[in-house]
Formats: sequence, structure tokens, C-alpha cells
Amino acid sequence: MKIILQRVSKASVSVGGQLISSIGPGICLLVGIGRYDTRKEMDFMVKKVLNLRVFEDDAGKRWNKSVMDRQLEVLCVSQFTLMCTLKGNKPDYHESMGPESSQQFYETFLKRLGETYDSEKIKDGQFGAYMSVNIENDGPVTIPLEIEPAKPDSGDKSKPPSGEGKKNK
Repeated sequence: MKIILQRVSKASVSVGGQLISSIGPGICLLVGIGRYDTRKEMDFMVKKVLNLRVFEDDAGKRWNKSVMDRQLEVLCVSQFTLMCTLKGNKPDYHESMGPESSQQFYETFLKRLGETYDSEKIKDGQFGAYMSVNIENDGPVTIPLEIEPAKPDSGDKSKPPSGEGKKNK
């Protein structure tokens, strides 16, 4: 799972010229879901984005408050292009989760954000739509977050998992 977190003064999402969602000060999350992502990766990212200290406190001390501490809004935008790998100059999306599975995963991610924080402060775009995303980055502050899931076992039990069974030389 990959997320690009941006601290924003305001952000909005439109589809076909129609405003879908907008927020004032807070964070905007561009969310990419990988084919092997599980609830474990989701829960890690929910905790990380809501607790990441990217705001100043009332005394002006930087990097001291989270979006939850400040009671600000969160705008989430699904963005499968974050999961691309390059084959020469062509993007390849074989590492992204399929459309039906990723929509369910994304909706669960939004639900978990709302359960952990405040569902009224969690906004999103329109999954799978061609969106116009307007982001007024504050700072600018842009933080890439990534958690690499464990890939499923290929069924070959004779080899130890990567990094295990190797002796230091």
C-alpha cells in the first residue's frame, strides 16, 4: 500500500465538472492499493496517517500535532497509478489490486479512518472515476508512505523466506 500524504490549506475533487468533495485545512491522501495488501497493511496506514505529526501546535512548535490532534479534515483519493512499475517508458499496473477487490478494500479503508477518527471529517472522491483533484499544498508538505506486504508463498517449502536461513559471512 502506498499513500502520498499532503498537508493542505484546502483540497477538492470534481468529476465531470461536478464537485464531489472538498475540505479546508487538513490532509489529502492519494491512496494506492497493491495486489497483496491485507487488513494488516490497511490498519498500519490508518494509524500512521491519522497520527503523523505534520502540524504545528498552538505555541507554534512545528511537527507537533496530527490531523486528529487539530481536529482537521481528511480527503482521500483512490489512485491506482501509485502502484505502477515502469517497463521502459510504459507504466505497468500488475502490482495493483484488481478493480473490484480494490474498491472494497478502499471502502473499508475509508470506514476504518472514520471509526478511528471522526467519520464526518473523512471525505473522498469517486472510486474509478476520472477525477480532477485540486490540492493547495500547505508548506509545501508532502510525505510518501509505503508498507510492503508479504507476498503469498509460492508453494515451494524447500526454500526459506527471503532473508531467512542466510548466514552472515
